[in-house]
This record gives sequence, structure tokens and C-alpha cells, in this order.
Amino acid sequence: MAYSSIQLEFSNKIAHLILNRPAALNSMNRAFWQELPAAIREVDQANDIRVLVISSTGKHFSAGMDLEVFSQPDPRMFGGEASRRAEFMRRLVLELQTCFSALEDLRMPVLAAIQGGCIGGALDMVAACDSRYCTTDAFFTIKETELGITADLGSLQRLPHWMSQGLVRELAYTSRNLPAEEAKDCGLVNKVFPDQTTMLTAVMEIATQIAANSPLAVAGSKAMLNYARDHSMADSLNYMATWQAGMFQATDLMESMQAKQTKRLTNYAALHNTAPIMTKNTN
Repeated sequence: MAYSSIQLEFSNKIAHLILNRPAALNSMNRAFWQELPAAIREVDQANDIRVLVISSTGKHFSAGMDLEVFSQPDPRMFGGEASRRAEFMRRLVLELQTCFSALEDLRMPVLAAIQGGCIGGALDMVAACDSRYCTTDAFFTIKETELGITADLGSLQRLPHWMSQGLVRELAYTSRNLPAEEAKDCGLVNKVFPDQTTMLTAVMEIATQIAANSPLAVAGSKAMLNYARDHSMADSLNYMATWQAGMFQATDLMESMQAKQTKRLTNYAALHNTAPIMTKNTN
């Protein structure tokens, strides 16, 4: 698929999604909201892709929602009968939330490499990723409060799982910038790098390490971590036992042991891709 707001590349079991509107500070225009879900589906349906890296171009990672979305809103958001307007608005917000939740639901890890500003909707997006890395000039902002609205695409729900409640509340109430070193100290980002090139090289090395492991074990780890975040310890341990009862097979374990014994690289079988079930299998 051809994209106008993003670029999508595949190499060595790694998918690389690049925000590609640097002149517009990679703001999220209408095309972006159509193209991001399509790109995630393309990644999910690709053969033997095991990691997704999200990066950006230009000075800033993303300025968040494009002004065109605010300046040219759908008339149904503000006009007409009140209850129908409210029902439409609710469905619209849920639809936009789904765009970022798809990153969380993706069975492979998602790594975000962030330079410059990560503002508003961009923070919503990276909060749904598994891990974040940034440059020294990066900063993170819950901008919506300053604009007179409440952030509604995931920052307020996901950030408290990455950092303290008190700090998230401060950031939401003040709309102040969270600089790179403070973001690292509070746990939002894993590591800070001096520049974008160094950061991307390091993040791709991490992605390569992930891609070398059993894709089934990695997918299981992500599923269990997400489940544990949203459930009690007892429920999570019980679900882990149920998961393992169905998923634990000797195939990848034996491959790992044989590779170590013969001092070779592992060669794990790919997971089945998730092509739509109505698509005819031509193999």
C-alpha cells in the first residue's frame, strides 16, 4: 500500500514504520489516521516479522494532532440534536483510540525511537508501545489541557503504568514538558542517546536481539505482561498456567538447546501470519 504520511519498511524480520511529514512536524493529519491502522495490519499480515520499530523524520518526532483536524472538524461533532451528537463523538473517540490500541494488541513488541518533541497525540501513541528510547533533546507533553480539552487517546490511562501517578497528574494538569533525562529517571524511556542516528542504531540492535529469539516465546511474554498489567496477581498467574498448558511445546526449546550445543545461530520457525480468513490461500 502507498502511504503519504508514513513510510513502512521490512528487513531482517523487523518492520520499521517512519513518520514522514517533517515539514509539518509529523503532525497527525487525516491521512495518518487512515494509514496507521492500515500499516499495522500490513505488519501483522507480513511473513515472519517479529518486531516493529517506530521512528520519525526531522527535528521533532511528532507535534500530535494536525491543526486541520481542529480547524475543519466534522460538523456532526458540534451540530444537531445533543444526544446524537454525543453518541457520534463517543464513537469517533473510540475509533481514534483503536488506532493506538492496535500497537498494544500487536503480538510482536513495538519499540519507539523519539527525537525532539513528542506532543499530545504522539505521546498517546508511544505510551501504547512496549519500550521507548529517546535523544537528549526529546521532550514529552500532554498538550491537550493547555488547549482546553482532556487527553482522550490513552496517555492518561497508560502513562500511570510507566511512571508514578503523581507525576502523570502533574504533567496532565500543567501541560509542562517532560525532558529526556527526567523521562528516563521516571521510567518512561529506557535509555537516552546523544543523537538520532546513534539512537536508531541502538534500537535496531535491540530489535535484532528480539527477532533472534523464539517468536512464540516473545509473543507469549507480551501477552502475559499486558494481561498482568490489567488483572490481579492471582488471575495473572492462573492465566499464565492456562497459557502454558496450551502453548508450551518442545519445538523451540529443542532448537535453542541444539543451537547452543552446536554453537550456531537459532533458526525458529515463523508464526503463521494473520491474513484475513476470507482471503484464499494460494500456497
